[in-house]
Amino acid sequence: MNFLDFELHPTLMANVRAQGFAEPTPIQAEAIPIALAGGNLIGLAQTGTGKTAAFVLPILHRLLLARQVGTRALIITPTRELAEQINDTIIVFGKGTGLRSAAIYGGVGMEPQERALRSGVDIIVACPGRLLDHMGRGTAHLEGVQSLVLDEADRMLDMGFLPAIRRVLAALPTRRQTMLFSATLPDELNELAATTAPGAKLVQIGLVRPAHTITHAIYPVVPHRKTALLLDLLHKADTGSVLVFTRTKHRANRLLQQIAREGHSAAVLHSNKSQNQRQLALDGFRDGRFRILVATDIAARGLDVERISHVINYDVPDTADAYIHRIGRTGRATRTGDAFTLVTPEDGAEVRMIERALGAPLERRQLAGFDYNAQVPAVNLDERPPRPPRRDDRPAPRRDDHPVARSGAPRSGPSSRRDEQPPRRDIRPTRRSA
Repeated sequence: MNFLDFELHPTLMANVRAQGFAEPTPIQAEAIPIALAGGNLIGLAQTGTGKTAAFVLPILHRLLLARQVGTRALIITPTRELAEQINDTIIVFGKGTGLRSAAIYGGVGMEPQERALRSGVDIIVACPGRLLDHMGRGTAHLEGVQSLVLDEADRMLDMGFLPAIRRVLAALPTRRQTMLFSATLPDELNELAATTAPGAKLVQIGLVRPAHTITHAIYPVVPHRKTALLLDLLHKADTGSVLVFTRTKHRANRLLQQIAREGHSAAVLHSNKSQNQRQLALDGFRDGRFRILVATDIAARGLDVERISHVINYDVPDTADAYIHRIGRTGRATRTGDAFTLVTPEDGAEVRMIERALGAPLERRQLAGFDYNAQVPAVNLDERPPRPPRRDDRPAPRRDDHPVARSGAPRSGPSSRRDEQPPRRDIRPTRRSA
């Protein structure tokens, strides 16, 4: 099949050719004809299979066929990074069409988003929570939505967005096209699809199993040698860009410190970082300034970075789905990749769960030259570093250490520059909620 077979709007086809696309991926070949016909759709595919274009191109095509005023397409996604990625795809494929879109997510100010919405957009790409905020303020008008996409739907359920999604759905017209894309289809999501996208056609591409281009291996290690093993892997393995997953934000921060001390160029990505910090980390990882990115699951969701050679699970993921999502960041677009997981004796149940999902045992490996039996003090990445001493914690100077006291002269005035200053009032500005 060729993209010409879809008979897309000429402007869209020109943009597709400009991006060097000729043959659609399997999910695009199956989903685009259904979406162009206006049918409801459930697309099951792993990350990196081209599913974003599978819904963006049909939406743009239908909007171009019937020009109207107002927002006519809504795409809901779990993370700000994925929202930006989808919006960038819309901009690339929509070049020269005059169609306008806006990415709406939390962690940044409301005012720029409000200005974009008030100026009029054809497509809204939004995270559920911030979308509800705009709906409450009256800046997001969804009564004219004709196409709805729920992207990474299984992850939105994992993150607790189902109540927010139901509130958004209640505000949409009942007569609309609904497309739901997910890597898995748990029972709860299947129930949502039945009510949200009745009569939907199912397109299933490589469900559950990760890409065949990924090589899996686990490295058994005792807990107190796990960080040392990771650092040795980073030094010895023939790696390009490496994505390292941890279970918690604090552990990600501490692990970044350990990696940076070894001379690696690295950055960290988690939900406590501001949008600007997250964007700087992603941009640096994409352009090679940072070879290593340490991230938590939620922050890395929707991370679209080409040529990640290795995904290393410093912490074993809690579910098989999480494992598949993590390692799906490598081996993308027919490239090869490696997925390494550091496993302690306490992780046996999680390893068996992942092996059942993959349908095959994971290869056990040992790193040549690494001292697995070294008795060294454990590095506890969960232990918060001690805070620097405050001024009030410092011991007061002894009387005979005071310069005036030593001279025998009477203390008739202030003894230091600090004492000469008028007392400061501890006034802190209150932060207004967005």
